[in-house]
Amino acid sequence: MSSRAPLPPPPPPVEIRSWPDREARLADRARAMAELNRRLLGGARLSVFLVWVATLQLGWGLCGSGFIMLDESLDPISGLFACFFVALGLGAVVPAVFFLARGVRRDREARERLTLWAAVDADRAADARLRRPVLSVVWLLVSFALCAVGLWLSLAAPAEATGPGRGGYGLVTYFMGAALGLWVSGLTGVVKAVGHYRLAVRLVA
Repeated sequence: MSSRAPLPPPPPPVEIRSWPDREARLADRARAMAELNRRLLGGARLSVFLVWVATLQLGWGLCGSGFIMLDESLDPISGLFACFFVALGLGAVVPAVFFLARGVRRDREARERLTLWAAVDADRAADARLRRPVLSVVWLLVSFALCAVGLWLSLAAPAEATGPGRGGYGLVTYFMGAALGLWVSGLTGVVKAVGHYRLAVRLVA
């Protein structure tokens, strides 16, 4: 199922539920929870997340080139080129921020529906598969790597960039913005992986 397809609907209200037996209820519950779980932690979701993080960094890199040129420009033509690079970078940064934020919103909605389906009944054997430890660890490792690079950019890189002839404030602005993007993206992934694992543990406890 495409990531653009709608999420599985929440379970029907208690007063209008009409499953013929418990087996049918558990089957619908298992299908919905498996799909929601895939949409939260699946490889396709991780790939889309990383693509938009890379797009954000690429766009901010173009903006950073413009900032450096503005910091060093001594003539109107260089200033125009700098503004062009900033505008081109914003053309990538704005949609990347939008789609990353939309992904967080859809993840929250999927987690809420997963919780609602979990409350329909109890099925320890099916719920044990929701932990997805490998995918959770992959999300954690990727997210920690993003945070680590962001930490390095926010601490080490600006100190190196402020030396004589090393780029000045434009380069520092680029490094700080890139670090912020990596930090926010990484923390989003960490919170997502930990929150999903805690939910899965609570279901099988």
